Amino acid sequence: MVPHTRTARFPLAAICTLTASLLITGCGSHGRYTKEHVSNAKLKMNMLKAATEYQMAHQAFLAGDLEKAATHVDYSIGLSEKVTKSHVLKGRVLMEMGALERATLSFKNAEQLDPKSVEAAYYQGVLAERVARKDEALTHYQHAEEIDPTNAQYCIAAAEMMIDLGNIDQADTYLRERLERFVNNAGVKQVLGNIAMLRHDTKTAQVLFSEARLLDGENDAIIENLIRAQIANGDYADAEVNLARMVGKKQNKGRRDLMHMRGKCLVQLDRPIEARDLFLELTKDQSGAADVEAWRGLGQVAFTMRDMQRVKLCAARLIAIAPNNPDGWVLRGLMNRRAGDLLAAKMNFEQALRLKPEGETYIMLGMVQQDLHLPEQARASYAQALAKDPENTSARQLLATVVEN
Repeated sequence: MVPHTRTARFPLAAICTLTASLLITGCGSHGRYTKEHVSNAKLKMNMLKAATEYQMAHQAFLAGDLEKAATHVDYSIGLSEKVTKSHVLKGRVLMEMGALERATLSFKNAEQLDPKSVEAAYYQGVLAERVARKDEALTHYQHAEEIDPTNAQYCIAAAEMMIDLGNIDQADTYLRERLERFVNNAGVKQVLGNIAMLRHDTKTAQVLFSEARLLDGENDAIIENLIRAQIANGDYADAEVNLARMVGKKQNKGRRDLMHMRGKCLVQLDRPIEARDLFLELTKDQSGAADVEAWRGLGQVAFTMRDMQRVKLCAARLIAIAPNNPDGWVLRGLMNRRAGDLLAAKMNFEQALRLKPEGETYIMLGMVQQDLHLPEQARASYAQALAKDPENTSARQLLATVVEN
């Protein structure tokens, strides 16, 4: 009989229990590693999903679908809440939706995550500017420029805010200190040109706008600035060429302000028929019925062309739609004088002066007074014109003729 060994005598149930215990112990050790690996994999997956959601939010925002953008950016933040640019985008979406308090909170969250986030600083400035907190906006724009001094956008925004605050000299100095860095930046030149226009230095402004246009020839805002400077400097030919191109662009269709300026240039270039047709176009539609500038321009061209019926119509229309504007009364006075009705002309020029005392109107009144043989009154009118504009040579010469008589 074969003797039983210890192994042979070990109960089968005990062997199974021991084996199970060993297996469980071994799996427990491997399980901790597996959980950590799974956790890291899940984090990476969430980050990838968050990045995808951010891109979808950004695309929806650019397309103007704010609700969709808000949904995707919220999901992105939910997956990865410590991504600065996601909070900035959420702030921008909320700002465009009019939820300004929530937008402010989002920008603050972005700033807390990354105090050097230039976008968080910049868009806080945009929000502050939108609610007319100009000093606060300036602080944020300057902070953005400090974070990223290589981007002209931030110093331009700061300079424009200085201008809005009435600190023109400060804005000029601020930009010129950075001009060497941004010598080839059209935006900086444009703002400096605007500063020159505010200082009534139209010559310098035209040079700066011309330089800006060379740097960014497709920027309509720069071209418009250049046109206004050209008109201010009497450079009507170049201004008209630029205006013709601007008016011809599809995106500028119906821009009445551009057509007004072109009409003014055509008058100055002695092209009255083209000017008349342009002003007729402006006055014939519903918007034109109350367009004071268009009716004034049409009346002036009609007077030049001796179309007195149209002058009469324009004067009546101006007085009807803008009785407190002197233009209609001036036109009527010119028409009366040409017709030989001097008393009516005198009355209409006097009415225009009661509404707005201007040098040219005083000159026209003085000429009528001379026609009526009222030298003392004429002398007084020319003196008033000179008081308004001491450099007005016409008033000075006319005053001399009255003295001689």
